[in-house]
Amino acid sequence: MKKALLINIIVFITSTMFAQNTVTGMFSDYAGQKISLVGFSGFDTYIVNSTTANTEGGFCLSFGGNDCGMAMLASESNQTFLVVLAENEDLQLKGRNFADTENIEIVNGHQNKVFAQYATEHPVREEALNAWSFLEQLYEENAILAKHKDVKQAILWAQAEIKGEEEKFWILNTSSDDYIGWYLPMRKLVSSVPAIAQYRTDEIPETVTALRNIDYCDERLQKSGLLKETIDNHFWLIENSGKILESLSEEMNISIDCMVENLLKDETKLNVISEYLFKFLEKRSLFAASEHLALKLLNEHGCTLDDDFASQLESYRAMKIGNKAPDFDFKSAVKAPSYAKSPRRLSELSSNYTLLVFGASWCPQCPQELLKLTNLYARWKSHGVETVFVSLDEDENAFNNFTDIFPFISVCDFQKWDSPIVEKYHVFATPTFYLLDNERKIILRPNSVSQMDSWVDWYLIQGNKQ
Repeated sequence: MKKALLINIIVFITSTMFAQNTVTGMFSDYAGQKISLVGFSGFDTYIVNSTTANTEGGFCLSFGGNDCGMAMLASESNQTFLVVLAENEDLQLKGRNFADTENIEIVNGHQNKVFAQYATEHPVREEALNAWSFLEQLYEENAILAKHKDVKQAILWAQAEIKGEEEKFWILNTSSDDYIGWYLPMRKLVSSVPAIAQYRTDEIPETVTALRNIDYCDERLQKSGLLKETIDNHFWLIENSGKILESLSEEMNISIDCMVENLLKDETKLNVISEYLFKFLEKRSLFAASEHLALKLLNEHGCTLDDDFASQLESYRAMKIGNKAPDFDFKSAVKAPSYAKSPRRLSELSSNYTLLVFGASWCPQCPQELLKLTNLYARWKSHGVETVFVSLDEDENAFNNFTDIFPFISVCDFQKWDSPIVEKYHVFATPTFYLLDNERKIILRPNSVSQMDSWVDWYLIQGNKQ
């Protein structure tokens, strides 16, 4: 008897561990096509399962408990359809193709039915709420219209009605135990950011607070496909909140602190999410915020950072704006314009500004960026900006061929990443840019030639006209 009981327990545990739910579909346009079920994992996607549809477009795909969350059905013709993978809930769909969403019938799958209903009704409510909010703002700003108190009351009543419909939807259709009960409020929070910034600015503080309170270690977020959009919209909203620059930096720093403190309980997510945020802030030229993030992480003793990411952040501590850049000799290969005497050291340059560019012939982005720079060099030079290209090439012929057309100084010691210059400047990627003043103080860390050109235009050309 004990043996039989043990066998039953093992069978139960095994069947639970490997329990599979299914997504079945019948889409006539996909006869004979490969159909994939694609899951979300943080910033990435992965194939949960795939199969080939039969001659009538029928298919069946299985998924396990670890796949539960949001996912996409993807056809061979690159059409997709967003679905909910819910534990103990098989999904059954019928339609023509994934793009024709209005004619897709959800035969079975409660949470997917709720999602489809919300996707249809919520945009209509959101559009109406934005319109009423615009009218409310119009009445408040116009002294003549503001006298009509009855109209203002009607606007407030209409807004309350719409919000009431939204609340009623949650009560009737969602449960805190369902994935969709977590996902829809999160999706609403994140997707409403552009409308709040434009039409409902009074909601900005509340929305920023809600974004700060997100648990980035929650596996439901990792499986939602919303991680990137959540971070992007959080900092975009602060950036577009209408505050002065100093206040913007302070608000971003608060958000960064909240995120890092939340992520400390999971080092893997801390590294992945922090690195994404760092690159996002750099790309948007939010250097004060990226510097704060770098120093916050480097000074946090309760976590271990990946070596490559830590080196990237360390460059901010050593090479942050305001620091004096290291001097260095122009040894080995030096190519200078014919009109200029070849300098021996960086400190010998007499220009008002010097742009240092670290790159190489083998760098995928460098040829395009340096061609732009070559075309802009004369313009920059006329406004006091000199350029020095520091090559990470190892081969002399490659260096010479690459730099032949450059009208600015080029140097190379053929040591690639082991170059003392590269190490002094904490270069971890190419191209890397540093803009120095005439005392070698770092005044800008451009992320592209275009950004550098914008700086020249704003600070040197337009500034001189004023």
